[in-house]
Amino acid sequence: QVQLVASGGGLVPAGGSLRLSCAASGRAFGNFAMGWFRQAPGKEREFVADISWSGRSTYYADSVKGRFTISRDNAKNSMYLQMNTLKPDDSAVYYCAAPPRAFTITQGRESSYVYWGEGTQVTVSS
Repeated sequence: QVQLVASGGGLVPAGGSLRLSCAASGRAFGNFAMGWFRQAPGKEREFVADISWSGRSTYYADSVKGRFTISRDNAKNSMYLQMNTLKPDDSAVYYCAAPPRAFTITQGRESSYVYWGEGTQVTVSS
């Protein structure tokens, strides 16, 4: 059974930074792409970034390119999202997600993901 636990959220001022973590368990982590999504109040969930099973390929939403960096450590069964130059519009609950099959090329497609963590709240004050 796949379990995803996101952590690292908090309250930061605009321009600040946060690093989110996602701990995964239940299967061979290094064989699966992983992704980050977010949902703000009253808005639909949206893609933020994802990373291939090897970590060699990454994909970002235009809104976070140049500010956010996704990475993973397969030895630690963990994925990360370094968020810099945060804006109030980045405020949301951030979720980590995983697809059902190994070696899936996801490229930001939410339909590729079936496993979701509970989310961690990020609030950026203006």
